[in-house]
Amino acid sequence: MADKKKAKAPAKKAVEVESPEAIAHKVKIMADGIVGQIKKQEDPIFTTQQRGRSNVEFSEDKKVLTLGDKTTSRNFLNIGHAKKFMQTMMVAEKTHNYLLENKTASIREVYYELKHTLGKSKENTFEDQTESDACIVDLEHSVDTIREKLNLHANPKGTLYGDITLVDRKHNEDEFNAAKLGRGGWSIMSRVEPEEIEIKKVSADYVLVIETEAMYERLVEEGFAKKNKAILISTGGQAARGTRRLVHRIHKEQGLPVYMFTDGDPYGWYIYSVVKQGSMALAAHSDFLAVPDAKYIGMTLEDVEDFGLQNVTEKMKEGDVKRAKEMLDYPWFQNNEWQAELKKAINLKIRIEQQALANRSLSFVADEYLPKKIKKKEFLP
Repeated sequence: MADKKKAKAPAKKAVEVESPEAIAHKVKIMADGIVGQIKKQEDPIFTTQQRGRSNVEFSEDKKVLTLGDKTTSRNFLNIGHAKKFMQTMMVAEKTHNYLLENKTASIREVYYELKHTLGKSKENTFEDQTESDACIVDLEHSVDTIREKLNLHANPKGTLYGDITLVDRKHNEDEFNAAKLGRGGWSIMSRVEPEEIEIKKVSADYVLVIETEAMYERLVEEGFAKKNKAILISTGGQAARGTRRLVHRIHKEQGLPVYMFTDGDPYGWYIYSVVKQGSMALAAHSDFLAVPDAKYIGMTLEDVEDFGLQNVTEKMKEGDVKRAKEMLDYPWFQNNEWQAELKKAINLKIRIEQQALANRSLSFVADEYLPKKIKKKEFLP
């Protein structure tokens, strides 16, 4: 399973900054097109990219999931489209205003700002946040940007620790080092675009992305980041967009390799694949979020035998087995190493958690397991 080739860090890349005014201009061009149709007494049409598995492709060149070129349209004069058309235009106008006013808003706030009853009717603009959320996704695909650049954000999730200095450009140019904020580190914001968060300096050899908050806290307590010159990032389960974006930026801008450390089960392996290849839901944004050079460092079912953890495994649920069988067919898992790992999981029907390494000792993961795997390049691709 060892990767004989020495991991090569990517070259540092210049930061791409796109101003709120530039994004606002994109929204205005889209809106002007619709206004032009109305002035010509034509049926106004809003067009966006079609989402869903049928329009998602795996790029062999980029090694990430991408969205295909299929589009979908809605016409204002189509009674089945009219309400969604109206909702989309409301979201577009509100977002355009946020950008010009240099304000940010949560997607929950957008919903409440726009929700009201229409005239004397009993009809509401929005009945549920899922409706406004869908309009936001349609808008970002329509103007070829990401939600965060539209000055919108969701609830943040993820934590950063290590010798990395950031500058909060939106908050008095505050400069801070994530290793000097206490053991809790820095809570990763939903919006970490270069216009908002500058990565000023990094003193590390690699980024270690960790699935569970508990394991992240263990590594911080054991002094792993300093001893091994590592940047630690906890995803707290499936990685949020802000966390994926930050991992992508550190990798691209600072040229640091990325290693992923999850539980040894299909759910953990899927979390890794989302960080590496992107997700079907956000296939259009893989260039902003994915890290195709990422390597998987553990846990694996081989660890059960290698470290004598047979007594601390757990049985996989039927849902886990089903997920493993689905993953066997994913194009990005079509290599000998992952095929063997997935088939072993299906046959043995066992899983192993990160915390199971505490069966050896609390410090075992920081002192032996991770350092040895990284030194020997024992990665899964």
